[in-house]
Amino acid sequence: MSIAVIGAGSWGTVLSEILADNGHDVVLWARNPEKAALIEQTRINTDYLPDLTLSPSIHVTHNLQWVGKAKVLVFVVPSKGMEALCRDLSQVSKGKGKILLTCTKGFSRETGELMSDVLEHYFPESQAIAALSGPNLAKELAQKQPGASVIASKDPKTAKTLQDLFLNGYFRPYISEDILGVQLCGALKNCYALVTGMISGMGLGENSQAALITRALAEMTRLGLKLGAHQETFAGLSGIGDLVATCTSPLSRNHTAGTLLAQGKTADEIERGTHMVIEGMSTTKTVYALSHKLGVEMPIIDQLYEVLYHHKEITLAAHDLMSRSGKKEWN
Repeated sequence: MSIAVIGAGSWGTVLSEILADNGHDVVLWARNPEKAALIEQTRINTDYLPDLTLSPSIHVTHNLQWVGKAKVLVFVVPSKGMEALCRDLSQVSKGKGKILLTCTKGFSRETGELMSDVLEHYFPESQAIAALSGPNLAKELAQKQPGASVIASKDPKTAKTLQDLFLNGYFRPYISEDILGVQLCGALKNCYALVTGMISGMGLGENSQAALITRALAEMTRLGLKLGAHQETFAGLSGIGDLVATCTSPLSRNHTAGTLLAQGKTADEIERGTHMVIEGMSTTKTVYALSHKLGVEMPIIDQLYEVLYHHKEITLAAHDLMSRSGKKEWN
């Protein structure tokens, strides 16, 4: 089956390599033409994974015409670029009969929609749409360390087809029909990773980390159930699994950004200082608005929003969280 992976960051590069390891010919699309040519020539993506040599069956290109010919389109671009990419790609391919898989974790900055909704808007003639999300740190998978994930689609046959494409001895995707819940988990965990990074930056210990992660899961679940997601999704790989990995690993860009915030860096300074996208920052703004619109209590998100967008002192935000009135653990 012909496969195009759209986005040559760390995650897109690793997914290409997984597919190539499974015997597939893969087109990997990079936004920058010079970068695409360099990776094609050297077989190394020096910006993201300098220790990984790409399989010869991966063809790296900037040409969307090549992408449009594939049967399976795997989207791994930052959420802020998804709308523009889909507009451009829809000019060369209407997606008729194609399987579209989003691996982007976030909301559209233009509409506030999840990535599957963006894909459905631009490619209404596609065969099916799916989402992949889970506790997957690209650097570890590039080293072929064992990992697992979730592929969700409303069409079980599509989920199974994609599972077969990716499944191998070091990457194990499970399947689900809860495409809404899987995407929500993937987006929300980045916000809470910012907070656990702040906890690390403040010099706080594992009690604080554990409390934050557990209450974050409660917030995520409340919002998800309000929107119609399945409760069991939040207890699975895309929920608590991804939350733990992203909130505790030094390889997590959002956790690292939170640590820098606690050390006095501004959000603008952090984003300017990396070529990677800190999805949790823009996601916080979307989730804050959504939770207030729906009347869903998310106090951690509220305080994170105040820190990021109203420059509230992190120590004061932590104090205000801890000094709230007593609550029942489960409502």
